[in-house]
Amino acid sequence: MRRVALALAAAAAMLAPATAGAAPPNPFGHACTAQNGTLFCPTASDAQRVPSFDGVPLDVDVTLPPTGDGPFPALVMMHGWSGSKTNFEASSADAGSRYNNLRFAQDGYAVITPSARGFGRSCGAADSRTSPGCDRGWVRLADHRYEIRDVQHLLGLLADQGVIRPRQVGVTGVSYGGIQSLALARLRDRIRLANGAYRRWRSPAGTPMRIAAAFARWPGTDLSSALQPNGRFLDFRPFRLGQSIAPGGVKKESYNNGLYLSGDASGFYAPEAGTPFRANIRLWQGLTNQGEPQSRRQLDVGRELSGFHSVVGLSGTPAPTLIQNGWTDDLFPAPEAIRLLRMFERVRGAIVAMQLADIGHSRGQNKEAETLALNEAGARFLAAHVRGLRVRAPAHRSVVAYTQTCPTERPSGGPFTARSWDALHPRSLRLSARRPRTLSSAGANLEVAQAINPIGGGGACARVDTARERGSVYAERRIARPFTLLGLPTVRARIRATGRGGMIAARLWDVHRGEATLVSRGVLRLRDDQRGRIVFQLFGNGWRFARGHVARLELLGSDPGFLRTSDFDFRVRISGLRAALPGR
Repeated sequence: MRRVALALAAAAAMLAPATAGAAPPNPFGHACTAQNGTLFCPTASDAQRVPSFDGVPLDVDVTLPPTGDGPFPALVMMHGWSGSKTNFEASSADAGSRYNNLRFAQDGYAVITPSARGFGRSCGAADSRTSPGCDRGWVRLADHRYEIRDVQHLLGLLADQGVIRPRQVGVTGVSYGGIQSLALARLRDRIRLANGAYRRWRSPAGTPMRIAAAFARWPGTDLSSALQPNGRFLDFRPFRLGQSIAPGGVKKESYNNGLYLSGDASGFYAPEAGTPFRANIRLWQGLTNQGEPQSRRQLDVGRELSGFHSVVGLSGTPAPTLIQNGWTDDLFPAPEAIRLLRMFERVRGAIVAMQLADIGHSRGQNKEAETLALNEAGARFLAAHVRGLRVRAPAHRSVVAYTQTCPTERPSGGPFTARSWDALHPRSLRLSARRPRTLSSAGANLEVAQAINPIGGGGACARVDTARERGSVYAERRIARPFTLLGLPTVRARIRATGRGGMIAARLWDVHRGEATLVSRGVLRLRDDQRGRIVFQLFGNGWRFARGHVARLELLGSDPGFLRTSDFDFRVRISGLRAALPGR
């Protein structure tokens, strides 16, 4: 009889509602409510914002699993430029190609969605600057010493509260959030102080903290190179810190200006007067707008961006990292991911995998099928490395790639998979020009340039007239057998440049029946009166050249609208021009 009574008591206990003691603690002291199959714990007012390590008030929400009392594995989801905490807060777990707070909370994570300092109500909106801490709550452009440390501080507070597990922390984000994800992964169990020094990462109560994995979507890995490329990074040579500013690059004018204006409209930039150089976005914009010849002060902007706002400026063994970039993303194209791969190949114990597709910032088409497939692989990567689950996740050094297709409604090609970047493209297609030619700084066709401008242009599938432009140099080849480009085209030549502030803007076209589609582009900054051999690479793509089409490489002295046109006149004599298109 006693056994029956005990069994009934146990059953009753299982069926009874959870007691207050079994509920998870309220993150940051914020109340939680059941919502869309999760517990949602928002910062409901400016008064509830969480002071960061330096007192700047941060607007941050937490979404918890529907059951359990914690501590939970954690996942930080970080928004893009000009965004806020709400960017990844959804009403359905299937929203955003299953990349949102609900999906991951239902998977068992405590999901942290902060507004980065200077955006949203973390002092970004003008009427949010009511706290004394907002007087210096400026956007600092993913600074390791500020935005990155903000996230680390928030995670430490949650660990001290018993909400999250201090060494089971994943980070993910898109674009600006992807940049921060990479920095957090490379810092791993360290913080970076205002003077640039490193220190072990501890919670406010002294608990050791650590990032377990990162899934970075559409990020830049070296902001100096991404915003002002000079063409010195090559995927077949080791990455070297500082190569992006020797010499200074060519400004991606349409993107730089668009990003600056959107950030100024929705965020909080520091005033130019009286602000330290390392936080002075207004001064940086003014300096980079000055053009050629590039002064030492202009190059200081590149050193700041590489050293303190990019993963290339950090040392140490990173947490396992999966990086996703877009072939047709003219802001953060494929070389951003490949740079990370080359960096981490030389770091003992590093784990890095790569995804490439027709995704990202414009001109990326972001087709749903491959976006969903890549996101699901990213979720498995996090599950394996953060939660320790046995799932089929991207392996170290592995690459998965999809190709761009046109029209937009046509499914992408792939996936193409390989055990390494080099194994993705075992063959090459070669183009060459027989005779020496001269390109000049005299303008490229403005109508064509506008059609392929990522800002306000015709998109990835824009078709233009194939008429050759005056003052340009070409190499081309008719395709006898279908060929799939899967990598970065490499250009080699001998040059004799005359003049200052020179550049070679490159475009690879697929030409057919009087029209051409842009396949890839790139740029090489020249030194004044440069002579000798050159080698540089285009941004790359995944693209199938059909039989009977023509692959045409075009070299020009400008790419107006997209790239800032030189302030000087120059000419470049080019001989021995040849190009190799890697693929299969």
